[in-house]
Formats: sequence, C-alpha cells, structure tokens
Amino acid sequence: MEEKSSKTGVLSALAAYTAWGLLPIYWKTLQSVPAQEILAHRITWSFVFVALLVLYKKQWGKIRSVLRDRSKVLGLLLSALLVTSNWYIYIWAVNSNRVVEASLGYYFNPLIVVLMGIMVLGERIDRWQIASIVLACLGVLILALEYGKIPWISLGLATTFALYGLAKRLVAVDSLLGLTLETAVVTPIAIIYLWTAGANSGGTISHFGVPTLLLLMGAGIVTAIPLLWFAHAAKNVPFTTIGFIQYLSPTLSLVLGVFVYHEEFTSTHALSFGFIWLALAVYSVSRIVVFRKANLGVAHSLQGK
Repeated sequence: MEEKSSKTGVLSALAAYTAWGLLPIYWKTLQSVPAQEILAHRITWSFVFVALLVLYKKQWGKIRSVLRDRSKVLGLLLSALLVTSNWYIYIWAVNSNRVVEASLGYYFNPLIVVLMGIMVLGERIDRWQIASIVLACLGVLILALEYGKIPWISLGLATTFALYGLAKRLVAVDSLLGLTLETAVVTPIAIIYLWTAGANSGGTISHFGVPTLLLLMGAGIVTAIPLLWFAHAAKNVPFTTIGFIQYLSPTLSLVLGVFVYHEEFTSTHALSFGFIWLALAVYSVSRIVVFRKANLGVAHSLQGK
C-alpha cells in the first residue's frame, strides 16, 4: 500500500507541476482583467468547484469534524492566506509580462523546500545539499545586485508556496476537504470585492463580455485540480522528491516567457539562472547517487539473507 501511494503521489506531483508550468497561457487570455479581479474570481469559483465535489462525495459531515479541531482550523487559515498570496503574486507577474521572473522564483522554490524539510521535518542534509543551496543563493544575489533591488516576485512566490506545501504536510486533512475549507475562508472577501467592483464598473459581463466571464469561471477548475494533485503528493512523497519534480514547472514557464511571450532575457538573467541550474544539477546528481547506494544496500542485504 505504501509503495502504491508513493507511485500515485509521484504521478500527482508530475501532473500538478506540468499544469502549473503551462498556466501562464490561461492567465494571458485574461490580461485585460485586473489581477485583483482575476484573483477574486479564482477564489470564488475554486470554492464552488470543490464544494460541489464534496457534495457529490457526501463528505460534508467530515468537514464538521475538521472544524472541531482547533489546531487544524488554524493550520487551514494559514494555508488559505499563503495560497491566496501566492496566487495574487503569480497572476500579477504573468499579466505584467514578468513570466521569466516568476519562473526564477519557482526554480528557487525547491531549495527552500529542502531547507524547510531539514529545519522543520528533520530531514537529513549532506554537503552536496549545502552546496546546492549556496549556489542558488548566489544566483539570486547576482540578480539583486545587478538591478539594485531584491527580486521580490521570485522570492515571494518561492517562499509562499514552500510554506503552503509545508502547512499542507503538517495539517492532517484530506486534500479535497482542506482545499474546500481554505477557499471557504477567503471566498466571502472575494465576493465582497466582486460585488463592489461590479457596482462601480457595471459588472464583468457588460465590461468584459461572456467569453471572459466563462474563462474566469474556468479558473476554479484549473486552480483546484492541480492543487488537489499537489496536496495528495505532499502527503505521500518525501519533501525532497517533491522539490526535484518541481523543476518541471519553471522550465515550462521559462520557455513560454522567452520563446512565446518574448520577454527580456539578459546576460545577467543567464548568469543568475546558470547558478540556480548548477545548484539544481548538483542537488539532482547527489540524490541519484544516494538513491543508487540505498538500492545497492538493500540488494546486498537481501542477498545476505
């Protein structure tokens, strides 16, 4: 059962990060809509979608049991704030033509995940992991020194999502129920914002049209499904493995930013990304070596028996 859960967890992680890597395509179709309004629709329709799933699976009774646990409620409140912050930063970055900077954040994120796995979950670290973290920090520092400011979009995305993943791992709540409660926390605020914005502008339909409204409604589906995949993976796959799989998402986003949306990619970007790619290469090779040694150890022990 544990092996099966691990395999489905890895597949869920691959599916989630592929979807997230291609998500800029979806947000670009909504570039005429303010980021705050996209966020409000994303929250609202995500809640509607997952609430319908809960209703279909007849799990409303389980939600009441979760709400009776104060520690879980506090954990879900924290998760809601973190994921909402992450959503807003990402939507704003994509629709402000800063997909490359957003992809840098998600390249940096796996190493923050590793740090949190070490500091909070007690996962072991070796000299190669330390080297990879130092190299990644140098990459971010180069970008900061060149532009005279901290790349807050990159670091904001990396930190909020790493903390969100950690919160999901520490709060023992079913993936669907957790996402339902997380979105339920912020949906009232989102509805109030949409009501106010609609009163001032005449509403989304009159201002942007029916096709745009349908895309905004679809944001609930494209948001909820990858998050459910990720939540399943976070509970069944080691944090360090999730950090490795996450390389897929920023790679897809970077390709879109440079080759599809023709964003600027300077020599400074290349140097900064180069250090981070080197960090990921060092980390990846070290994990492969550790994995092979572990397999050899198991094989020798079985032969001894």
